[in-house]
Formats: sequence, structure tokens, C-alpha cells
Amino acid sequence: VFFEEALAPLFGYFAQTNLTPDLYMIGWVFTLFSKSLPLDIASRVWDVFFRDGDSFLFSTALGILRMYQSKLLQMEFENILQFLRKLPDDMDAEELFEHIKIVGLTPRKFQHTMVELVEINNVERKGRNKSAVSACG
Repeated sequence: VFFEEALAPLFGYFAQTNLTPDLYMIGWVFTLFSKSLPLDIASRVWDVFFRDGDSFLFSTALGILRMYQSKLLQMEFENILQFLRKLPDDMDAEELFEHIKIVGLTPRKFQHTMVELVEINNVERKGRNKSAVSACG
């Protein structure tokens, strides 16, 4: 949801090339960006993450994608994966944090959207359960 809203052209390109967020996001989030970002930048991300919570991990991911969007749009599937798994060591921290800020994913917006998604999922699940019960009975 956040990716499509913030970076529609890149989202579309990734969908076209079948590059799903789980291919790079899991590594980013599970390691708190420690394997993909230079350590000095990762430590700044950790500081804000501990202050703001989970939403900042998604803000960081979107900031990275926004920062390199033009470059990523010119790459093939395998090159994109390699690039995203180990980001450039010469990454500019100030530029990244500016992109994170521009993305504008606040903790409040993140929480609100996550609650909406859970509610939608619950409604869909109830509908599927009713259909399954009707089919059996």
C-alpha cells in the first residue's frame, strides 16, 4: 500500500518484473538494515526506529527506494536484487534521510493504515468462511 502510493512508477516496474517486496524487505527488516546499509547510516536508522517504532523501518525502505528510483528503473531483475541486498557504501546519509522525510510515512499514518488492512482482511476472511460453510451445508 505505502509503496504503491509513494512510488507508483517503481511499484509498477517491480510488479512488471515480478520483483516482490519480500525478496529484499525481509532482509532489510529482520536485520534492521545492518546488512544492507553502511553501519553509520544503519545506526542512525536504529536510533529513530527505537524512538518511532516499526513505521520508521517502512519509511526507511521507501526512502531507499525513492533515493535510487531512477537507477532501479533502468536495471534488470537480478541487478535490482543485488543492488538492494547490498546498498552502496558511499550512500549519503543526509540525502537518505531527506528522502525518508519526503515519503512522509508518519507513525500515525502507518498505524491507521495497518488497522484498516487488518479490518479488511477480517471481513474478507469472514466472507470466505461463510462461503465455505454454505458450500458444505
